[in-house]
Amino acid sequence: MQGQDLRDAGLKVTSPRLKILEVLETSEERHLSAEGIYRALLGRGHEFGLATVYRVLAQFEGAGLVDRHNFEGGVSVFELADRSHHDHMVCLETGKVIEFVNDRIEQLQQEIADRHGYTIEDHSLVLYVRPKSS
Repeated sequence: MQGQDLRDAGLKVTSPRLKILEVLETSEERHLSAEGIYRALLGRGHEFGLATVYRVLAQFEGAGLVDRHNFEGGVSVFELADRSHHDHMVCLETGKVIEFVNDRIEQLQQEIADRHGYTIEDHSLVLYVRPKSS
């Protein structure tokens, strides 16, 4: 995404917005908290306040540029919204978020909705997991 994507979403192009977008696009972690984005910005030499990060993320969410997830533990994490559908596993011990896609699970969900006379408009599947004991 670039400045034109911000304009297309109805947002003015500003340095904080561009830098936060850059962090979301280039981070190895696909799910970042506001605090994680703030730390990444500081590590890159950008001195925006944490309140600015929260404000920009709220604007991005409202414009449909990011998706917010509120997993167990009470911390919101954000990911770019331009990605294809996927589900999540969240490790209860580390907080690590793992994305996965499984066609069988998607098909079963569709079959269940059909059986009950419904059409799925949207869904979110989150599995809360712990590492297996060795």
